[in-house]
Amino acid sequence: MEEKVRERQAQFELREWTLGQVLDHTVARFPDNEALVYPDRNYRQTWSEFGALVDDFAKGLMALGVQKGEKVAVWATNVPYWVALQFATAKIGAVLITVNTNYREHELRYLLTHSECENIFLIDSVRDHDYLDTLYRIAPELRLQSRDRLVCKSLPHLKRVCFLGAEKHRGMYSVPEILSLSVMVDDTEYAARQAQLQPWDVINMQYTSGTTGFPRGVMLTHVGVGLNGYWIGRHQNFGPNDRVCLPVPLFHCFGCVLGVSAAVNHGATMVILESFNALKVLAALDSERCTAVYGVPTMFLAELEHPLFKRFDLSNMRTGIMAGSVCPEPLMRRVVEDMNMKEITICYGLTEASPVMTQSDIHDPLPLRCETVGCAMPGIEVRVGDPETCEELPRGEVGEILCRGYNVMKGYYNMPDHTAKAISPDGWLHSGDLGVMDENGYLRVTGRIKDMIIRGGENVYPREVEEFLLGMPGILDVQVVAVPSRKYGEEVGAFIIPRPGVEVLPEDVRDYCRGKVSWFKIPKYITTVTGFPLTASGKIQKFKLREMAAELWPEPMQR
Repeated sequence: MEEKVRERQAQFELREWTLGQVLDHTVARFPDNEALVYPDRNYRQTWSEFGALVDDFAKGLMALGVQKGEKVAVWATNVPYWVALQFATAKIGAVLITVNTNYREHELRYLLTHSECENIFLIDSVRDHDYLDTLYRIAPELRLQSRDRLVCKSLPHLKRVCFLGAEKHRGMYSVPEILSLSVMVDDTEYAARQAQLQPWDVINMQYTSGTTGFPRGVMLTHVGVGLNGYWIGRHQNFGPNDRVCLPVPLFHCFGCVLGVSAAVNHGATMVILESFNALKVLAALDSERCTAVYGVPTMFLAELEHPLFKRFDLSNMRTGIMAGSVCPEPLMRRVVEDMNMKEITICYGLTEASPVMTQSDIHDPLPLRCETVGCAMPGIEVRVGDPETCEELPRGEVGEILCRGYNVMKGYYNMPDHTAKAISPDGWLHSGDLGVMDENGYLRVTGRIKDMIIRGGENVYPREVEEFLLGMPGILDVQVVAVPSRKYGEEVGAFIIPRPGVEVLPEDVRDYCRGKVSWFKIPKYITTVTGFPLTASGKIQKFKLREMAAELWPEPMQR
């Protein structure tokens, strides 16, 4: 076995704790340290204060009648009560369902119906989207019925609606009201509820993005979320003196596991922004003396390119995580040198894996942190295998990335057929991603299985072409997708973001490629754009780019 992988596996100890036990352990060790900070509103809590809030929140939910196993959806940006709700539900054995902040009426209706959700917390609005109005349209009974006797025709499982803040709204409980109810549940009753919990209970459900078919509710456990967070933080050398800036969405695993769970496991302070804003991130890194920050490549690029970047003091920065897509080496060098993040790491995984299956080491050479996504996490087996049989392929061959371990989801909620397709009989989780593993156990992601372009029988891996084109002067970012073709099946298309003030012509791109990459990999269809369609977590939505490509370039289907 490879040295790094062998070293990591030797460190592993299966710690079967609930999320409540993880929090209590940290509160006991660092009661007076800062736990949670919102720098844009001077909201600060120590670990003891945060722990007390969580306990009151949990007792209040019990007083409302929330039972072990009930689902509690949260539809909100990173507002102050979000993290407290995450642990309050965990402490009483409820299942937190994180709702994408971009969801609209039909998507929310589907999630609440499919999950058989009994409770939902929400905020008032995000940008031009009125959440309250949306829910009132789905459940008009909220305006007419008593909030403690809700009977909703379209959502028969829904029992309670709560506002994740202090404001009062018709048919809803507010957080202060819930906290005030905590006196109705004594410590003995609270302890009895926690004694019922098992570390392998489902504690979190996250719905996949639904790029193909209907979204699926991924069921994650205390151990999956808690232990994955522990090792993510340990690989960054997190401790009580670290201050971690989290501008990534909490509804996504990037926020609630890589961020919150990692910080709570090691007593690091969480510096949270309600949503991503490059200027606010830079201001927080400076004013809060942050040692780490999380983001996807597009976020780091926005911070580095901000006109006021050089005005901020980032001398305390040390580490962080870049995830979501493979980072181009030039961008990584700028992050290391200009943001002082010499110990930045790369994580790779998927929601179904709780989510991280590989992570780079803070001491890995920079090219290795750019070209690969690290090696297997402790307690997790990772292989590149045959998509059908899961049999391991020789090193250097392209195959599907698979993993097995404590981190694998319990399954998709009420979707046994999809679960059986995702997890093999011997426990291997299919990622749907293509990759190559080197002789040292380091993994390189080459693309999604469904993203692979097949041009006249030749396989083209978009990531390979993207990495090559990023070396062309004048190109800031690029995404390569399939263009449907009657003659070849698919052809190669490229969406390019030029650098400011630079004109990038299609013929210039093809000239740059000619003679340097295989002819069938050279994009035939090229256009420039100002940005890419993104998910709320900052990931590029390739399926939308494929749809745009088919509309923009219909000619190959007409020949």
